[in-house]
Amino acid sequence: MNVFDISRQTRKNIEKVIAGLSLEQLNTIPTGFNNNLLWNLGHVVVTQQALTNRLGGLPMNLDSNIVNHFKKGTMASDYDQDMLDFIKSNLMSLVDTLENDYNQGKFKSFQEYPTSYGLTLTSIEDALSFNNAHEALHLGYMMALRRRVVK
Repeated sequence: MNVFDISRQTRKNIEKVIAGLSLEQLNTIPTGFNNNLLWNLGHVVVTQQALTNRLGGLPMNLDSNIVNHFKKGTMASDYDQDMLDFIKSNLMSLVDTLENDYNQGKFKSFQEYPTSYGLTLTSIEDALSFNNAHEALHLGYMMALRRRVVK
């Protein structure tokens, strides 16, 4: 097992959390929460790209419109079906792309980054490990959100 296997499994678990939910349910922000399921879904995709590609000196595999909707510090909007479909279509494929880029040695430099978690990332390996912790955290949020959205 490696960091990519963990990432894929977390994302499979995320897929299970959102399975069968309507766009309206995915866009619902329950009382006591700041964001919705769809924002969390997009956020894990964008954050993985920011922590690895951006900090690792590679172009992000997402356009700036997507990044601006889901980056750290943003709040949920009322997303449309096209946004949902785009995020879902990239959920697993970007893990494959990242693994291929890593295995091909494309990450030659890394911009040090102090996380709000209290850790400083100094290498692509740090970013890969931290990303898994970050995605697990959001999986937990998504599980709680689902319980509030599905009555």
